[in-house]
Amino acid sequence: MSDILNEDRIAALFEAAKAGELPDSSPAPARRQQRMRAVDFSRPTKFTSDHQRRITRAVETFCLGAATRLTAELRAAVEFETLNTTQVTWAGAQALLPANSVAVTIVLEPLATRALMTVESQFALTAIEGLLGGHTDRAPKPRRFTEIDWTLTRRLVESLVHQLSAAFHDLGGNVSLVVDDIAQQTDATSIASVSEPTFVVMVEARLAGHSSAIALLLPWTAIDPIADQVAGRDEHPDNAAADSGIGRAVAAAPLTIRAEVAALELPVTDVLALAPGSVVRLGAAAGDGISVFAENVRIARAQPGANGLRRAIQVIAQEVDD
Repeated sequence: MSDILNEDRIAALFEAAKAGELPDSSPAPARRQQRMRAVDFSRPTKFTSDHQRRITRAVETFCLGAATRLTAELRAAVEFETLNTTQVTWAGAQALLPANSVAVTIVLEPLATRALMTVESQFALTAIEGLLGGHTDRAPKPRRFTEIDWTLTRRLVESLVHQLSAAFHDLGGNVSLVVDDIAQQTDATSIASVSEPTFVVMVEARLAGHSSAIALLLPWTAIDPIADQVAGRDEHPDNAAADSGIGRAVAAAPLTIRAEVAALELPVTDVLALAPGSVVRLGAAAGDGISVFAENVRIARAQPGANGLRRAIQVIAQEVDD
């Protein structure tokens, strides 16, 4: 169809415009298309949000402690900061590791499970310079590690893992982290299978202005025996409360204990009428003994007696009111 208008159609349009009858030429609003969200079914979800949050918090505690300790040991400013976290398979975690890194196999005792930490070689070599009393303002050139380098690197790594262990100690039921092996390359399949769900925490290490990466790879098999404790869902909450610092603090709180034969409410007039020789009927049988109260809660029944010259009671049964 031609878009050119002849004179008659042009004249008709002018007449329609005068009468206010022009057709609406504005385009119809386009409908918003449904958006598809891509779902990666290969990404594991074994670590819940509680696991991830508590582990990340433990790593942040590690960053503070490790920075303070290494700053004192190296006599140079050291900072650690959590960059990001992710949950992938063990094979996918290997692809995230920086090149030229030292691989540290960590054993979780007493579980006998293992995790992996990697430290960039540049950070290790710069820290070695500081341990030997050298300058850390310039990063040393990459080189092949000597036996002395490996010895000092192990000392550095053990210092880091010690701080990490302290941060994880209360996270998973008194679990300790111990360095097992250090190498430039490690047999990753000996730690976890390629499809094992793995939580990866990337930490930036800044030493005298130089930035390096430290990665913590925590496979699910490493925390599986203590997964509930790590997530904060202990299977034995009563025992956990008794063993925690809160339980110890509550146990030391003072508590008033009283022994009561019986209790009775009387109007004021009857109380004022009491005189020597008056008999007050308590409404309790003599065989019921004495009630023992902790504050206002009855906890036991007892019988009266004496301990030397002092009055005493002997608990005969526990009886806690609802």
